Amino acid sequence: MLTDGFQIMLAEIFGTAILIILGDGVVGGVLLARSKAQNAGWIVITTGWALAVAFGVYAIGGLTGAHLNPAVTVGFAVAGTTPWEQVPWYLAGEMVGAFVGAIVVWLHYLPHWAQTEDPGLKLAVFSTGPAIRSTASNLISEIIGTFMLVFGVYAVISNEIAPGLAALLIGFLVWGIGLSLGGPTGYAINPARDLGPRIAHAILPIAGKGDSDWSYSWIPVVGPLIGGVLGALAYQAVFTNYLLA
Repeated sequence: MLTDGFQIMLAEIFGTAILIILGDGVVGGVLLARSKAQNAGWIVITTGWALAVAFGVYAIGGLTGAHLNPAVTVGFAVAGTTPWEQVPWYLAGEMVGAFVGAIVVWLHYLPHWAQTEDPGLKLAVFSTGPAIRSTASNLISEIIGTFMLVFGVYAVISNEIAPGLAALLIGFLVWGIGLSLGGPTGYAINPARDLGPRIAHAILPIAGKGDSDWSYSWIPVVGPLIGGVLGALAYQAVFTNYLLA
């Protein structure tokens, strides 16, 4: 594993950019007008995101553990898995990578933005939004989803499994979260995944893009951070400190 801060940041930039290119990319394919994947549906989006996570983890897992997500980084740090001095480097890499990945998605679908009339669909390519806007419920949904993510990641990496299988299992975990828990908010479960592309949406010259919905933007940041910490502490408390004591 890398220990140099700059190398950690660089690797996380690449890994998180891959995550966003494939993740936001599948959303763009399903939502944007005149895409060959238009209206393919939720199962395609959740599958695409699962594969995006798996490939991102495969890409840099051997270098940094492939956090790709500030909620994972902070949760791991609170639980003592990741040294706190490395946390800023992880966070910087995740945020920059998410922003860069969003720019690539914008370029990839460049002719389709003007063809898509609904500005809400354009924003949805970059960031999440609630099906029913309710601050408390939306926050709880993101906490629960990210709790399951970080708890599940610990469950995967704590078991003896065949080399190289962990990334695929984590992808399946994200797939399950999307199918089961993703409906209320679009399951950001990752502050960088939502905030980095939302900033890109605000900055990029996207035809007819509309508002970036900053009033909602704190929920997919705060909720996942809380859920990530709770998931890490819960796994540590139940399995490490109790069942395995």
